Amino acid sequence: MKQIVQFFLIGLVLLGIIVVYDGFFVLEEGKQAVITQFGRPVGDPVIDAGLHIKMPFVQHVELFEKKIQIWDGEPNQIPTNDKTYVYLDTTARWRITDALKYLQAVKTEARAQSLLDDILAGTVRDMVNKNNLIEIIRSSDWSADTMSKTTATSTIGNRPAKGRDEISNEILKVASKVTPQYGIELIDVMFKRVNYIESVRLTVYQRMISERKRIAAEKRSLGEGEKAQILGKVDRDLQEITSEAKRQALGIKGKADAEATKIYAKAYSQDPEFYAFQKTLESYHKVVGGNTKLVISSDSDMFKYLKSVTGK
Repeated sequence: MKQIVQFFLIGLVLLGIIVVYDGFFVLEEGKQAVITQFGRPVGDPVIDAGLHIKMPFVQHVELFEKKIQIWDGEPNQIPTNDKTYVYLDTTARWRITDALKYLQAVKTEARAQSLLDDILAGTVRDMVNKNNLIEIIRSSDWSADTMSKTTATSTIGNRPAKGRDEISNEILKVASKVTPQYGIELIDVMFKRVNYIESVRLTVYQRMISERKRIAAEKRSLGEGEKAQILGKVDRDLQEITSEAKRQALGIKGKADAEATKIYAKAYSQDPEFYAFQKTLESYHKVVGGNTKLVISSDSDMFKYLKSVTGK
């Protein structure tokens, strides 16, 4: 009888330990929990880290992540509005904001990823179908015409140009209207990678080459204009300097000629005969050379001094 009582007491102690152990649970930081009783949620979700109480054996704790999680979509070939095909690889960040709704509608992370596949893949396809290729590949702060950075709002046709960032925001806005019913909040959606099929890739390369050639031609044109302006200024300055130099030279030459004429006149007036003789000798030196033969009349002024030299 005594042994039966001892076994009974030991059983009660073990049962108490099991009850106490199963009646408490510790919620880690970065986790949230929903307590279920026979599979049905009981009370509000537990979001504060620490020690919490539950009914042993009857209630069960379902744990979920509270931190931000990543969704990676499968790359898909999608046609754009201008009938070109691109391979898009998208990614998104999400988190569980309502653990109770998440448990009721989703429950597992694999199921959540599958739901996000359906929601985001469809939204991405719709948005890409509505926009041209140039809007998918360019950033929102780059011009759709020049593919260079700009702060002005550009347009394509009658529609304002958006760019990759704006399209991502629209995808987030549309998809965020659906996810709250699953207890999920979308934080952002991004285009992780854009690949082109071969024909589109060649078209894009040709467009890039043409655009760079256009920009290069524009730069060269501006350079030629600057060059012409500089050369014109140099020519004008050169002409002004040359004209001024010629004017000064003519003035100096005129003064020198006048002074020389004055000196010649003064010298001639002092001894006209000697001056005439000197000028005649200079003309002899210029006219008569080593092989020169002169045929002149006897009464020529030039022959006058030659006759006096020979004595005839």
